[in-house]
Amino acid sequence: MTLLFGLFLVAHGLVHGLFMVPRPPDAGASWPFDPSESSLLIRLGVEPSFAQAIAAVLVAVTAVAFFLTALTVIGILPADWLRPIAIASASVSLILLGIFFHPWLVIGIAIDVAILWAVGLNGWIPG
Repeated sequence: MTLLFGLFLVAHGLVHGLFMVPRPPDAGASWPFDPSESSLLIRLGVEPSFAQAIAAVLVAVTAVAFFLTALTVIGILPADWLRPIAIASASVSLILLGIFFHPWLVIGIAIDVAILWAVGLNGWIPG
């Protein structure tokens, strides 16, 4: 079960990489992973290329952080590292999903909030 949860964390981190995938031609208006369409950054006057760079940095940090979180969960890294790494992972993910918000991303936000609740507030550490 611990290995499965570790794999889930890796998958959650990697799915953020969809922000780096070009919009499919048949996606229409429903593609939630286009950094150039961030209403927050558009209102702030951020150029699309800079929005892409912001997304790239946040995606990379999120993916690596969730990978490290998974390594703590499955016991490769010390268990007492779990809390700071998991909080950092979920927080960076929330920042990314907040800046580039789309209603489809609510699932990812819920996962991040659950991680923050379990690890940050309740002190969960894998058995």
